[in-house]
Amino acid sequence: MEEEQQPEAAADPMSSSDAPEDGPKETSSVSQNISDADAFKILLEMKMKKRQKKPTLPSTVTELDTEDGSKVYVVGTAHFSDSSKKDVVKTIQEVQPDVVVVELCQYRVSMLKMDEKTLLKEAKEINLEKLQQAIKQNGVMSGLMQMLLLKVSAHITEQLGMAPGGEFREAFKEASKVPFCKFHLGDRPIPVTFKRAIAALSFWQKVKLAWGLCFLSDPISKDDVEKCKQKDLLEQMMAEMIGEFPDLHRTIVSERDIYLTYMLKQAAKQIELPRASETEPRKYIPAVVVGVVGMGHVPGIEKNWNSDLNIQEIMSVPPPSASSKIFKFVIKATVFGLMGYGCYRIGQRTVQFILSMPAAQSYLQKLTEIRSQH
Repeated sequence: MEEEQQPEAAADPMSSSDAPEDGPKETSSVSQNISDADAFKILLEMKMKKRQKKPTLPSTVTELDTEDGSKVYVVGTAHFSDSSKKDVVKTIQEVQPDVVVVELCQYRVSMLKMDEKTLLKEAKEINLEKLQQAIKQNGVMSGLMQMLLLKVSAHITEQLGMAPGGEFREAFKEASKVPFCKFHLGDRPIPVTFKRAIAALSFWQKVKLAWGLCFLSDPISKDDVEKCKQKDLLEQMMAEMIGEFPDLHRTIVSERDIYLTYMLKQAAKQIELPRASETEPRKYIPAVVVGVVGMGHVPGIEKNWNSDLNIQEIMSVPPPSASSKIFKFVIKATVFGLMGYGCYRIGQRTVQFILSMPAAQSYLQKLTEIRSQH
């Protein structure tokens, strides 16, 4: 399971070495007598005091409760937005969470530690090497789909001069400042999503989608991105998408809504407090979780919150359909055809160039004379 591979970010407790070395010996002996359980309780109390009972949260935050009393604060974001970064920072600082869950999987986790300049460069540079890597990792169809979506992301990056995922990087930084705060990756692995999306589309839908993504060139302003944080506009955009590619919406949005909801509920399980001894009874407290997801997933998470969820079905990859095999054959035939035509044209021009050289013409004339003599 992906959950087992999730990295964690936790603030380290302050060590006793920070105290002056020439202090009284009694202080040193007292600090050495503090057990791990006592140290945990002290830091937990400090965290609880800092946690706001009635936090002042941005309007983009949706509060959800579990049956055992845990709280989940879902921050709906626009992935290219400075305002979303501030919303994430504000929410984590106010609620001092036990777990932060972000809409990323292990295949995209590298963006957390990359700086903005590097990400901008990476997003704008889509080359043959990246295409080969994507195809090798996900297969021909899914690899091409990934590169087309990267092209869309690069288009937005170029228009706005801003790298995607800034809110996730802010969440990672803020989580590391909160004592005992874990950091979870909450999204379904991207190869599974792409493969299920490709399998759900017909041959002509694949062609239509690829064509639309290839020729995307509409200008995008920062105001357009910030409008994505309005639910009414977002629902209108989704309705347009559903009308054209309903199966694509199901695999890329609805199924991931279910997966994200499942991961948030897993993160919101009660926390067991450390015990001083094995004989001491186990004690649990409700967890506080902050989820950072795209605004488009918030309605789906709310809808699925009180449902019993099973993610096994949406994690399976169906075998390729007949249309997928045909499309794959057409793509391969097109690539090899273009390569063959390119080689033919280059060869033809090379031969014409060589034959036009004076030395070659002189040599051919001598050959002609020799043949005429015989």
